Amino acid sequence: MSKLTTAERDALPDDAFALPGRRYPIPDASHARDALARASEFHHRGELSDHEYETIVRKAKAVLGEE
Repeated sequence: MSKLTTAERDALPDDAFALPGRRYPIPDASHARDALARASEFHHRGELSDHEYETIVRKAKAVLGEE
């Protein structure tokens, strides 16, 4: 996955993030795939609600063109 610098992350619009609070940046396919992997991991550990997980999956798949 490509790394976002602080300046690049700060420059992203709010809609480039899957969750409020600018969590889970998904500006491109690489970050979308990573968000899917991390969200699955955190969801299985109980650190993401079903709603948060479904939101990340939906937004990431939109970026990947898999709507």
